[in-house]
Amino acid sequence: MDHFALKDGVMHAEDVPLPRIADEVGTPVYVYSRATLERHARVFREALDGVPDKLIAFAVKANPNLAVLKVLQRQGYGADCVSIGEVRRALAAGMAPEMIVFSGVGKTRAELSNGLKLGIGQFNIESEEEGVELAEVAESMGMTADCALRINPDVDAGTHDKISTGKADNKFGVPIDQAGQIFGKLAHSPGVNMRGVAVHIGSQLADIAPLERAFEKLGELVTSLRGAGHNITHVDLGGGLGVPYRKDEELPPPADYGAMVARVTKDWGVKLIFEPGRVIAGNAGVLLTRVVRVKRGLNNPFVIVDAAMNDLARPALYGAYHHFEAVEPGNAQMTANIVGPICETGDTFAMGRTCDELASGELAVFRTAGAYGATMASSYNSRGFVAEVLVDGDKFAVVADRIDAGAIMDAERVPDWLA
Repeated sequence: MDHFALKDGVMHAEDVPLPRIADEVGTPVYVYSRATLERHARVFREALDGVPDKLIAFAVKANPNLAVLKVLQRQGYGADCVSIGEVRRALAAGMAPEMIVFSGVGKTRAELSNGLKLGIGQFNIESEEEGVELAEVAESMGMTADCALRINPDVDAGTHDKISTGKADNKFGVPIDQAGQIFGKLAHSPGVNMRGVAVHIGSQLADIAPLERAFEKLGELVTSLRGAGHNITHVDLGGGLGVPYRKDEELPPPADYGAMVARVTKDWGVKLIFEPGRVIAGNAGVLLTRVVRVKRGLNNPFVIVDAAMNDLARPALYGAYHHFEAVEPGNAQMTANIVGPICETGDTFAMGRTCDELASGELAVFRTAGAYGATMASSYNSRGFVAEVLVDGDKFAVVADRIDAGAIMDAERVPDWLA
Protein backbone atom coordinates (compact mmCIF):
# COMPACT_ATOMS: atom_id res chain seq x y z
CA MET A 1 0.00 0.00 0.00
CA ASP A 2 1.17 3.52 -0.76
CA HIS A 3 -0.23 7.01 -0.28
CA PHE A 4 -0.39 8.13 -3.93
CA ALA A 5 -4.00 8.21 -5.06
CA LEU A 6 -6.55 10.14 -7.09
CA LYS A 7 -8.68 12.67 -5.22
CA ASP A 8 -11.29 14.54 -7.24
CA GLY A 9 -9.58 13.34 -10.40
CA VAL A 10 -6.11 14.58 -9.44
CA MET A 11 -3.28 12.41 -8.12
CA HIS A 12 -2.14 13.35 -4.63
CA ALA A 13 0.82 12.39 -2.50
CA GLU A 14 -0.94 11.98 0.84
CA ASP A 15 -2.94 15.24 0.96
CA VAL A 16 -0.79 17.26 -1.45
CA PRO A 17 -1.89 17.51 -5.10
CA LEU A 18 1.03 16.69 -7.37
CA PRO A 19 0.38 19.67 -9.69
CA ARG A 20 1.14 21.94 -6.74
CA ILE A 21 4.57 20.34 -6.34
CA ALA A 22 5.21 20.59 -10.08
CA ASP A 23 4.29 24.28 -10.09
CA GLU A 24 6.41 25.18 -7.04
CA VAL A 25 9.42 22.89 -7.52
CA GLY A 26 9.41 22.16 -11.24
CA THR A 27 9.80 18.85 -13.02
CA PRO A 28 11.18 16.27 -13.11
CA VAL A 29 11.07 15.78 -9.34
CA TYR A 30 11.07 12.77 -7.02
CA VAL A 31 8.23 12.81 -4.51
CA TYR A 32 8.38 10.65 -1.37
CA SER A 33 5.60 9.92 1.11
CA ARG A 34 6.52 9.91 4.78
CA ALA A 35 3.38 7.95 5.67
CA THR A 36 4.29 5.21 3.19
CA LEU A 37 7.87 4.98 4.45
CA GLU A 38 6.64 4.68 8.02
CA ARG A 39 4.00 2.11 7.13
CA HIS A 40 6.45 -0.09 5.26
CA ALA A 41 9.01 0.19 8.08
CA ARG A 42 6.36 -0.83 10.59
CA VAL A 43 5.05 -3.74 8.49
CA PHE A 44 8.55 -5.14 8.00
CA ARG A 45 9.36 -4.82 11.70
CA GLU A 46 6.07 -6.49 12.70
CA ALA A 47 6.76 -9.32 10.26
CA LEU A 48 9.82 -10.14 12.37
CA ASP A 49 7.99 -10.28 15.70
CA GLY A 50 8.93 -13.96 15.88
CA VAL A 51 12.62 -13.07 15.92
CA PRO A 52 13.58 -12.19 19.51
CA ASP A 53 16.95 -10.48 18.96
CA LYS A 54 17.42 -8.42 15.81
CA LEU A 55 18.72 -5.29 14.14
CA ILE A 56 16.99 -3.88 11.06
CA ALA A 57 19.52 -1.90 9.05
CA PHE A 58 18.06 -0.03 6.06
CA ALA A 59 20.10 -0.50 2.87
CA VAL A 60 21.20 3.10 2.35
CA LYS A 61 22.06 2.48 -1.31
CA ALA A 62 18.33 2.13 -2.04
CA ASN A 63 17.63 5.74 -1.04
CA PRO A 64 20.33 7.76 0.78
CA ASN A 65 18.34 11.00 1.07
CA LEU A 66 18.92 12.42 4.56
CA ALA A 67 15.22 13.10 5.17
CA VAL A 68 14.31 9.54 4.18
CA LEU A 69 17.01 8.18 6.50
CA LYS A 70 15.74 10.40 9.31
CA VAL A 71 12.21 9.01 8.93
CA LEU A 72 13.60 5.48 9.23
CA GLN A 73 15.90 6.40 12.12
CA ARG A 74 12.80 7.51 14.00
CA GLN A 75 11.33 4.08 13.28
CA GLY A 76 14.26 2.47 15.11
CA TYR A 77 16.18 1.44 12.00
CA GLY A 78 19.94 1.27 11.65
CA ALA A 79 21.83 1.34 8.36
CA ASP A 80 23.52 -1.05 5.97
CA CYS A 81 26.22 0.94 4.18
CA VAL A 82 28.57 0.13 1.31
CA SER A 83 30.81 3.22 1.37
CA ILE A 84 32.14 5.61 3.96
CA GLY A 85 29.94 8.25 2.35
CA GLU A 86 26.85 6.19 3.18
CA VAL A 87 28.17 5.70 6.73
CA ARG A 88 28.46 9.46 7.15
CA ARG A 89 24.94 9.94 5.79
CA ALA A 90 23.55 7.44 8.29
CA LEU A 91 25.33 9.19 11.15
CA ALA A 92 24.11 12.59 9.93
CA ALA A 93 20.55 11.23 10.02
CA GLY A 94 21.02 10.32 13.69
CA MET A 95 21.54 6.58 13.34
CA ALA A 96 23.67 5.20 16.16
CA PRO A 97 27.16 4.00 15.10
CA GLU A 98 26.58 0.63 16.72
CA MET A 99 23.51 0.16 14.47
CA ILE A 100 25.56 0.59 11.29
CA VAL A 101 26.80 -2.37 9.26
CA PHE A 102 29.60 -1.66 6.76
CA SER A 103 29.29 -3.98 3.76
CA GLY A 104 30.76 -3.75 0.26
CA VAL A 105 33.26 -5.76 -1.74
CA GLY A 106 35.81 -2.98 -2.30
CA LYS A 107 36.22 -1.10 0.97
CA THR A 108 39.51 0.79 0.82
CA ARG A 109 42.08 0.96 3.59
CA ALA A 110 41.04 4.56 4.25
CA GLU A 111 37.39 3.50 4.50
CA LEU A 112 38.26 0.70 6.92
CA SER A 113 40.21 3.15 9.07
CA ASN A 114 37.45 5.74 9.02
CA GLY A 115 34.83 3.13 9.86
CA LEU A 116 36.84 2.15 12.93
CA LYS A 117 37.25 5.78 14.00
CA LEU A 118 33.50 6.33 13.65
CA GLY A 119 32.75 3.32 15.85
CA ILE A 120 30.47 1.42 13.47
CA GLY A 121 28.86 -1.74 14.79
CA GLN A 122 30.00 -4.38 12.32
CA PHE A 123 32.17 -4.86 9.26
CA ASN A 124 30.91 -7.45 6.79
CA ILE A 125 34.15 -8.84 5.37
CA GLU A 126 33.91 -9.89 1.72
CA SER A 127 37.24 -11.73 1.35
CA GLU A 128 40.16 -13.19 3.25
CA GLU A 129 42.34 -10.39 1.87
CA GLU A 130 39.99 -7.72 3.23
CA GLY A 131 39.91 -9.41 6.62
CA VAL A 132 43.72 -9.47 6.82
CA GLU A 133 43.89 -5.79 5.87
CA LEU A 134 41.21 -4.80 8.38
CA ALA A 135 43.04 -6.72 11.11
CA GLU A 136 46.24 -4.85 10.31
CA VAL A 137 44.49 -1.46 10.30
CA ALA A 138 42.63 -2.12 13.54
CA GLU A 139 45.71 -3.45 15.34
CA SER A 140 47.74 -0.41 14.26
CA MET A 141 45.03 1.80 15.81
CA GLY A 142 44.87 -0.24 19.01
CA MET A 143 41.31 -1.29 18.22
CA THR A 144 39.33 -4.44 17.55
CA ALA A 145 36.76 -4.59 14.74
CA ASP A 146 33.59 -6.64 15.19
CA CYS A 147 33.18 -8.62 11.98
CA ALA A 148 31.04 -11.07 10.07
CA LEU A 149 32.33 -13.05 7.08
CA ARG A 150 30.08 -12.74 4.05
CA ILE A 151 29.33 -16.09 2.49
CA ASN A 152 28.53 -16.78 -1.15
CA PRO A 153 26.15 -19.75 -0.86
CA ASP A 154 25.91 -20.39 -4.63
CA VAL A 155 22.13 -19.95 -4.64
CA ASP A 156 20.42 -18.46 -7.68
CA ALA A 157 18.05 -15.76 -6.46
CA GLY A 158 16.00 -15.98 -9.65
CA THR A 159 16.27 -12.24 -10.25
CA HIS A 160 17.94 -10.09 -12.93
CA ASP A 161 21.59 -11.07 -13.50
CA LYS A 162 22.79 -7.57 -12.68
CA ILE A 163 21.24 -7.64 -9.20
CA SER A 164 22.00 -11.27 -8.39
CA THR A 165 24.75 -11.53 -5.77
CA GLY A 166 24.73 -15.06 -4.40
CA LYS A 167 25.81 -17.26 -7.30
CA ALA A 168 29.28 -18.80 -7.41
CA ASP A 169 30.48 -16.50 -10.19
CA ASN A 170 29.29 -13.29 -8.50
CA LYS A 171 31.91 -11.02 -6.94
CA PHE A 172 30.42 -11.00 -3.45
CA GLY A 173 31.53 -12.95 -0.39
CA VAL A 174 33.66 -16.09 -0.04
CA PRO A 175 32.69 -19.52 -1.41
CA ILE A 176 30.75 -21.42 1.22
CA ASP A 177 33.01 -24.48 0.87
CA GLN A 178 36.00 -22.31 1.83
CA ALA A 179 34.25 -20.34 4.57
CA GLY A 180 35.33 -22.52 7.50
CA GLN A 181 39.00 -22.34 6.58
CA ILE A 182 38.94 -18.56 5.94
CA PHE A 183 36.94 -17.87 9.10
CA GLY A 184 39.44 -19.90 11.14
CA LYS A 185 42.40 -17.95 9.74
CA LEU A 186 40.84 -14.60 10.44
CA ALA A 187 39.62 -15.61 13.89
CA HIS A 188 43.23 -15.94 15.01
CA SER A 189 44.15 -12.46 13.77
CA PRO A 190 44.53 -9.74 16.41
CA GLY A 191 42.48 -6.68 15.51
CA VAL A 192 39.31 -8.48 14.44
CA ASN A 193 36.57 -10.17 16.44
CA MET A 194 35.01 -12.72 14.09
CA ARG A 195 31.58 -12.93 15.66
CA GLY A 196 29.37 -14.08 12.80
CA VAL A 197 28.54 -14.67 9.16
CA ALA A 198 26.52 -12.79 6.55
CA VAL A 199 24.69 -13.54 3.31
CA HIS A 200 22.83 -11.58 0.63
CA ILE A 201 21.84 -13.36 -2.57
CA GLY A 202 20.24 -10.58 -4.61
CA SER A 203 17.63 -7.89 -4.96
CA GLN A 204 13.99 -7.79 -6.12
CA LEU A 205 13.30 -11.42 -5.20
CA ALA A 206 9.82 -12.60 -6.20
CA ASP A 207 10.09 -15.87 -4.27
CA ILE A 208 11.36 -16.57 -0.76
CA ALA A 209 12.39 -20.16 -1.57
CA PRO A 210 15.93 -19.16 -2.68
CA LEU A 211 16.33 -17.17 0.54
CA GLU A 212 15.28 -20.20 2.58
CA ARG A 213 17.85 -22.39 0.79
CA ALA A 214 20.57 -19.83 1.45
CA PHE A 215 19.60 -19.51 5.12
CA GLU A 216 19.57 -23.27 5.59
CA LYS A 217 23.10 -23.44 4.19
CA LEU A 218 24.12 -20.63 6.51
CA GLY A 219 22.64 -22.49 9.49
CA GLU A 220 24.71 -25.55 8.65
CA LEU A 221 27.80 -23.35 8.48
CA VAL A 222 27.03 -21.81 11.89
CA THR A 223 26.82 -25.32 13.38
CA SER A 224 30.10 -26.27 11.72
CA LEU A 225 31.90 -23.13 12.90
CA ARG A 226 30.71 -23.67 16.46
CA GLY A 227 31.87 -27.25 16.24
CA ALA A 228 35.31 -25.88 15.39
CA GLY A 229 35.29 -23.81 18.56
CA HIS A 230 34.17 -20.43 17.20
CA ASN A 231 31.74 -18.23 19.11
CA ILE A 232 29.02 -17.20 16.66
CA THR A 233 26.74 -14.51 18.07
CA HIS A 234 25.57 -12.58 15.00
CA VAL A 235 24.17 -13.58 11.60
CA ASP A 236 23.35 -11.04 8.89
CA LEU A 237 20.62 -12.33 6.55
CA GLY A 238 20.84 -9.40 4.14
CA GLY A 239 17.82 -8.12 2.24
CA GLY A 240 16.37 -8.72 -1.20
CA LEU A 241 12.58 -8.79 -0.82
CA GLY A 242 10.95 -7.49 -3.97
CA VAL A 243 8.11 -5.03 -4.50
CA PRO A 244 5.32 -5.03 -7.10
CA TYR A 245 6.19 -2.73 -10.00
CA ARG A 246 3.17 -3.80 -12.05
CA LYS A 247 -0.42 -3.25 -10.98
CA ASP A 248 -1.30 -6.95 -11.24
CA GLU A 249 1.93 -8.25 -9.70
CA GLU A 250 1.74 -10.25 -6.46
CA LEU A 251 4.81 -10.90 -4.32
CA PRO A 252 5.20 -12.71 -1.01
CA PRO A 253 4.34 -10.34 1.85
CA PRO A 254 6.92 -9.56 4.55
CA ALA A 255 4.84 -11.67 6.97
CA ASP A 256 5.60 -14.82 4.94
CA TYR A 257 9.28 -13.93 4.92
CA GLY A 258 9.26 -13.30 8.68
CA ALA A 259 7.57 -16.64 9.39
CA MET A 260 10.15 -18.45 7.26
CA VAL A 261 13.04 -16.71 9.04
CA ALA A 262 11.64 -17.49 12.49
CA ARG A 263 11.24 -21.16 11.56
CA VAL A 264 14.65 -21.62 9.93
CA THR A 265 16.65 -19.73 12.59
CA LYS A 266 14.78 -20.74 15.77
CA ASP A 267 17.68 -22.80 17.14
CA TRP A 268 20.54 -20.56 16.07
CA GLY A 269 20.77 -18.53 19.29
CA VAL A 270 22.15 -15.42 17.56
CA LYS A 271 21.28 -11.79 16.94
CA LEU A 272 19.90 -11.53 13.42
CA ILE A 273 20.58 -8.55 11.18
CA PHE A 274 18.32 -7.60 8.27
CA GLU A 275 19.06 -5.19 5.42
CA PRO A 276 15.78 -4.22 3.72
CA GLY A 277 15.96 -1.44 1.13
CA ARG A 278 13.61 -1.60 -1.85
CA VAL A 279 10.79 -3.18 0.19
CA ILE A 280 10.79 -0.11 2.45
CA ALA A 281 11.38 2.70 -0.03
CA GLY A 282 10.30 1.45 -3.46
CA ASN A 283 6.58 2.21 -3.39
CA ALA A 284 7.12 5.25 -1.16
CA GLY A 285 8.20 7.40 -4.11
CA VAL A 286 7.21 8.50 -7.60
CA LEU A 287 9.05 10.42 -10.30
CA LEU A 288 6.83 13.33 -11.35
CA THR A 289 7.40 14.43 -14.95
CA ARG A 290 5.84 16.69 -17.57
CA VAL A 291 5.14 15.82 -21.20
CA VAL A 292 7.34 17.90 -23.51
CA ARG A 293 5.44 16.88 -26.63
CA VAL A 294 3.81 13.95 -28.36
CA LYS A 295 5.58 12.99 -31.58
CA ARG A 296 4.07 10.95 -34.38
CA GLY A 297 5.76 7.55 -34.71
CA LEU A 298 5.81 4.82 -37.35
CA ASN A 299 3.57 2.51 -35.31
CA ASN A 300 2.87 4.30 -32.03
CA PRO A 301 3.29 7.92 -30.96
CA PHE A 302 6.26 8.90 -28.81
CA VAL A 303 5.33 10.56 -25.53
CA ILE A 304 8.45 12.60 -24.79
CA VAL A 305 8.72 13.54 -21.12
CA ASP A 306 11.18 15.82 -19.35
CA ALA A 307 12.47 12.99 -17.13
CA ALA A 308 15.25 10.94 -18.67
CA MET A 309 17.55 7.98 -18.16
CA ASN A 310 19.91 10.21 -16.17
CA ASP A 311 17.06 10.78 -13.66
CA LEU A 312 15.73 7.21 -13.57
CA ALA A 313 18.31 4.74 -14.85
CA ARG A 314 16.61 1.42 -14.08
CA PRO A 315 14.73 0.96 -17.39
CA ALA A 316 17.88 1.66 -19.43
CA LEU A 317 20.11 -0.35 -17.09
CA TYR A 318 17.94 -3.38 -16.36
CA GLY A 319 15.00 -3.11 -18.75
CA ALA A 320 13.01 -2.42 -15.58
CA TYR A 321 9.26 -1.74 -15.63
CA HIS A 322 7.74 1.34 -13.97
CA HIS A 323 4.01 1.91 -14.17
CA PHE A 324 3.30 5.19 -15.99
CA GLU A 325 0.10 7.16 -15.53
CA ALA A 326 -1.35 10.63 -15.87
CA VAL A 327 -1.67 12.89 -12.84
CA GLU A 328 -5.08 14.07 -14.09
CA PRO A 329 -6.34 11.15 -16.18
CA GLY A 330 -9.34 11.35 -18.48
CA ASN A 331 -11.31 8.42 -19.79
CA ALA A 332 -9.22 7.89 -22.93
CA GLN A 333 -6.17 5.71 -23.27
CA MET A 334 -3.42 5.42 -25.86
CA THR A 335 -0.68 3.02 -26.89
CA ALA A 336 2.61 4.89 -26.91
CA ASN A 337 6.36 4.76 -26.60
CA ILE A 338 7.41 6.61 -23.44
CA VAL A 339 10.82 8.24 -23.92
CA GLY A 340 13.05 10.95 -22.49
CA PRO A 341 15.00 13.76 -24.21
CA ILE A 342 18.51 12.28 -23.93
CA CYS A 343 20.48 11.53 -27.10
CA GLU A 344 20.46 7.74 -26.59
CA THR A 345 18.03 5.13 -27.88
CA GLY A 346 18.40 3.63 -24.40
CA ASP A 347 16.56 6.66 -23.01
CA THR A 348 13.32 4.71 -23.35
CA PHE A 349 11.00 3.94 -20.45
CA ALA A 350 8.50 1.81 -22.36
CA MET A 351 7.63 0.72 -25.91
CA GLY A 352 4.07 0.00 -27.00
CA ARG A 353 2.74 0.78 -23.51
CA THR A 354 -0.99 1.22 -22.96
CA CYS A 355 -1.38 4.29 -20.76
CA ASP A 356 -3.58 7.31 -20.09
CA GLU A 357 -3.90 9.60 -23.07
CA LEU A 358 -1.49 12.51 -22.64
CA ALA A 359 -0.77 15.77 -24.41
CA SER A 360 2.01 18.35 -24.33
CA GLY A 361 2.30 20.08 -20.94
CA GLU A 362 0.39 17.45 -18.97
CA LEU A 363 1.84 15.75 -15.89
CA ALA A 364 2.51 12.06 -15.36
CA VAL A 365 4.29 9.84 -12.85
CA PHE A 366 6.56 6.83 -12.92
CA ARG A 367 5.45 4.72 -9.96
CA THR A 368 7.59 2.73 -7.52
CA ALA A 369 10.53 5.10 -7.91
CA GLY A 370 11.46 5.53 -4.25
CA ALA A 371 14.33 3.03 -4.41
CA TYR A 372 17.25 3.10 -6.84
CA GLY A 373 15.92 6.28 -8.42
CA ALA A 374 17.51 9.59 -7.51
CA THR A 375 20.49 7.81 -5.98
CA MET A 376 21.50 6.40 -9.39
CA ALA A 377 21.10 9.72 -11.23
CA SER A 378 23.83 11.28 -13.35
CA SER A 379 24.41 14.54 -15.20
CA TYR A 380 24.63 12.90 -18.62
CA ASN A 381 23.92 15.30 -21.49
CA SER A 382 24.70 18.11 -19.00
CA ARG A 383 21.21 17.86 -17.58
CA GLY A 384 21.90 18.45 -13.90
CA PHE A 385 20.45 16.53 -10.95
CA VAL A 386 16.78 16.13 -10.17
CA ALA A 387 15.14 17.65 -7.05
CA GLU A 388 13.58 15.52 -4.28
CA VAL A 389 10.54 16.31 -2.13
CA LEU A 390 9.15 14.71 1.04
CA VAL A 391 5.41 14.94 1.71
CA ASP A 392 3.96 14.80 5.22
CA GLY A 393 0.18 15.03 5.27
CA ASP A 394 -0.86 18.31 3.68
CA LYS A 395 2.63 19.81 3.57
CA PHE A 396 5.82 19.13 1.68
CA ALA A 397 9.45 20.19 1.72
CA VAL A 398 12.26 20.09 -0.81
CA VAL A 399 14.74 17.63 0.72
CA ALA A 400 17.29 17.74 -2.11
CA ASP A 401 17.78 20.82 -4.25
CA ARG A 402 17.78 20.64 -8.00
CA ILE A 403 21.43 21.02 -9.12
CA ASP A 404 21.47 22.59 -12.54
CA ALA A 405 24.08 22.05 -15.23
CA GLY A 406 25.65 25.44 -14.54
CA ALA A 407 26.42 24.53 -10.92
CA ILE A 408 28.08 21.34 -12.09
CA MET A 409 30.11 23.25 -14.67
CA ASP A 410 31.20 25.72 -11.96
CA ALA A 411 33.08 22.86 -10.28
CA GLU A 412 35.21 22.32 -13.41
CA ARG A 413 38.43 24.12 -14.31
CA VAL A 414 40.32 24.89 -17.52
CA PRO A 415 44.06 24.74 -16.77
CA ASP A 416 46.14 27.87 -17.38
CA TRP A 417 48.02 26.20 -20.22
CA LEU A 418 44.74 25.86 -22.15
CA ALA A 419 43.37 29.33 -21.35
